[in-house]
Amino acid sequence: MRPLLLALLLLAGCSNGPRRVVEERAFAGDAPRGDALLRTTMIEAHNRARAAVGAAPLAWDAMLAADAQLYALELARTRRFAHSTGVRGAVPEGENLWTGTRGAYTYAEMIGHWLAERRFYRRGITPDFSTTGKWQDVSHYTEIIWSRTTRFGCAMARNASDDYLVCRYTPPGNVVGEVP
Repeated sequence: MRPLLLALLLLAGCSNGPRRVVEERAFAGDAPRGDALLRTTMIEAHNRARAAVGAAPLAWDAMLAADAQLYALELARTRRFAHSTGVRGAVPEGENLWTGTRGAYTYAEMIGHWLAERRFYRRGITPDFSTTGKWQDVSHYTEIIWSRTTRFGCAMARNASDDYLVCRYTPPGNVVGEVP
């Protein structure tokens, strides 16, 4: 039996703190890393999810990626895992966060956790778009597919034990009273 690794996955706005996710590894050693691989994986996964709901593809934005990098570094340094507060960047930005055991998850698995929220999504006016009754259960997914969003950027940082992925979106999604 393969060893199990623990990862923390926080659903945006979850008041009970991070939820523990335990998964078997499909590979030995650390997952592949690098800026080019991160960018390619994120662009492909975001735009595949958007195409599935008829939303236009997102463009990669280097400034959003730079903002995401600064916050990912802060999360890794402080070992804090919470959404940023206040103004994010030069333009309004939405945000998705992910954290897990250092080197244990591929970029595709990281975004896969967000995309898996689709199973609880139903088309509706924000915040009434979750079959569970909790908008937080689908808020990463809806940020990704938000039809008015046009650009995004992602970055990752790590400390001795954890990886932190941050993606920033503009215009931001999850706007109360609007449909994703």
